[in-house]
Amino acid sequence: MIILAIFFPGVYFLSRGKIVSGFFAIVLQIVAVFTFLLFGLGFFIWLGIAIWAVISYNNEKAEKRTEALINAMKNKLQ
Repeated sequence: MIILAIFFPGVYFLSRGKIVSGFFAIVLQIVAVFTFLLFGLGFFIWLGIAIWAVISYNNEKAEKRTEALINAMKNKLQ
């Protein structure tokens, strides 16, 4: 999943159900490709999108761990 987030951030967001973020990332990917082809600077745009996707991936994992801990604590208290 992390590879998808790095190389295809827009598809990664869409696969997680984040439609607005996914379309925004796809638009930025298209801009990055054209900027790379014309000026050679599209890599920096792509790097920013990839970092955004990886941070989102890590946040999702952290949320799942937190939910698991909360559920375990609730079950222990009952």
